[in-house]
Amino acid sequence: GMGETQWGGYAEYARVQSAWLVRAPDAYGMRWSMAVGTAGLTAMLCVMAMERNGLRPGSAVVVTGASGGVGSAACVILSKLGHRVTAVTGRASEEPYLRSLGAHEVLPREAVLVQPERSLMAERWAGAIDTVGGAMLASLLRSITQGGSVAACGMAAGGTLPATVYPFILRAIALLGVSSSNAPIALRREAWQRLPTLLPVDALAAMTTTIALDQVLAMAPRILAGQVRGRTLVTV
Repeated sequence: GMGETQWGGYAEYARVQSAWLVRAPDAYGMRWSMAVGTAGLTAMLCVMAMERNGLRPGSAVVVTGASGGVGSAACVILSKLGHRVTAVTGRASEEPYLRSLGAHEVLPREAVLVQPERSLMAERWAGAIDTVGGAMLASLLRSITQGGSVAACGMAAGGTLPATVYPFILRAIALLGVSSSNAPIALRREAWQRLPTLLPVDALAAMTTTIALDQVLAMAPRILAGQVRGRTLVTV
């Protein structure tokens, strides 16, 4: 809740409860840690959730909202793990960027959204990381392979889920909710231990824009309008 329900989101120093903290990896330092940030942590937690559900190396995995912070990090992490990544975006101009992050295939969001009356679609992906919610999440559920899973971590398109139980009963898929803000400390530590290898400095630099603190208010409308990709690092 730092910067949301607790003061100090942009402070150089803050006094907080020790139970909230995870020691930063020594390898890359604080600049790397903050560029990874909540988005990178969320992406890693999504991957870990799917792994616990049986996701195997080399699987076909789809990422929605792929040009955003969580989506960009997820594309890099999944690619580093050897998965075949399909990136879904509403901005066709971002295809070169997404392929540079490791995506094997880039699809417009319209190619994934299906008619709500269709209870099941052809099996396409063993796993999915969804940052969008709403109709997009419902469409993904219809296209997951037998025993696969969807890690849901966002609701940019809305908080409703216009879906049926068919994918859960007929294909035994799992819908995995992921929340980075209240993840158990053991999962946080495991995620941060893995992130230096799966989201290294060079990959992170390609998806990070650095701004000064006095540029934050000007950047916010661009973020809300979907005009910013990857991560934005604020130097205090």
